[in-house]
Amino acid sequence: MSGIYIHIPFCKQACHYCDFHFSTQLGKKEAMVNAIVKELVLRKAEVDDQVETIYFGGGTPSVLTLEEMERLIQAVYDNYKVIDRPEITLEANPDDLVSSRAESRDFFLEYKNVGINRLSIGIQSFFDEDLKLMNRAHNAGEAEQCIQAAMQYFDNITIDLIYGIPGMDNERWKSNIQKALDFGLPHISSYALTVEPRTALKKFIEKGVVHNVDDEQAQEQFHILADMLEAEGFVNYEISNFGKPGFFSQNNTAYWLGKTYLGVGPSAHSFDGKQRSWNIRNNPTYIKKINEGELPSEIETLSKTDRYNEYVMTGLRTIWGVDLDRIASEFGENYLKYLNQQAAKFLEQDFLVLEGGKLLTTKKGKFLTDGIASDLFMVNLK
Repeated sequence: MSGIYIHIPFCKQACHYCDFHFSTQLGKKEAMVNAIVKELVLRKAEVDDQVETIYFGGGTPSVLTLEEMERLIQAVYDNYKVIDRPEITLEANPDDLVSSRAESRDFFLEYKNVGINRLSIGIQSFFDEDLKLMNRAHNAGEAEQCIQAAMQYFDNITIDLIYGIPGMDNERWKSNIQKALDFGLPHISSYALTVEPRTALKKFIEKGVVHNVDDEQAQEQFHILADMLEAEGFVNYEISNFGKPGFFSQNNTAYWLGKTYLGVGPSAHSFDGKQRSWNIRNNPTYIKKINEGELPSEIETLSKTDRYNEYVMTGLRTIWGVDLDRIASEFGENYLKYLNQQAAKFLEQDFLVLEGGKLLTTKKGKFLTDGIASDLFMVNLK
């Protein structure tokens, strides 16, 4: 068992670009925590292996009180076999960590005391103009203050940065990266701004209030990011994740390597190696069903082709690549032949490379990985 993901579906305010499941109405927070604890109890029979990671995602998990967080962690320990020193990550926003309830640095010490040993801080940008465009709840000063305080208590910290933001030129993007480097952080996750349907950003672009995302500039900014971080000893172990050796996210790594995980909370996904399941994206219905002892989820059994496609997609995104021997042994010679045929043009174009029996994306092809993977997908074999 790789880990347990706990989805906290609450935020203080909605970011303009976000399409994750969350609510800005916090009145049901206690009822939600109660329901997640009950789901952990209901599903304990699904997990035989040891739990290696616990990940609080969202939403904004840092809206939880310390007591609520401790209760959820204790529910995992009470119902599952947990290894010594599991990686326990909390996604947090700067405004929560430097707010009035966190005036003293003892707040970070209390996080450590409940078991959190890794912080994932949603900085997104160190510039107020970017933060305002995205409708983030914090400002640039709070972003820097938060990291400075957190680093006095935590060694294992990652921050999120977003590139491809309309109006953010390459020089400002370089300044963003340099600010992160100046803190001496061991891990950075960085994502291209995407325009998702039914988001405020999508509406603003359609109305001409905000310029559309420039894909060419986003690609340039990805390569700037990779060059600057790799020059400082970071490893781009997965397309969006850069870590110093010893600081790769165990949770992220397990996901990209296809390990199993249990997802609890509304909209959370689970994977047992052969089946995927996902919970309903509706807070009141989730709470009601769980309180009735029913799991509000759907299940999909993956075919051999589904599993092949997922392995190709996840493998190409990482430094571990797609192992051709594994393709042959797990999926068969027909799949290997097809993969080699489809990959030939990308090898010729220097978007892919074959090293040690593994198919890997090159630096040139990395930003295009998802499109390349889709061309390698199998669509007609079961």
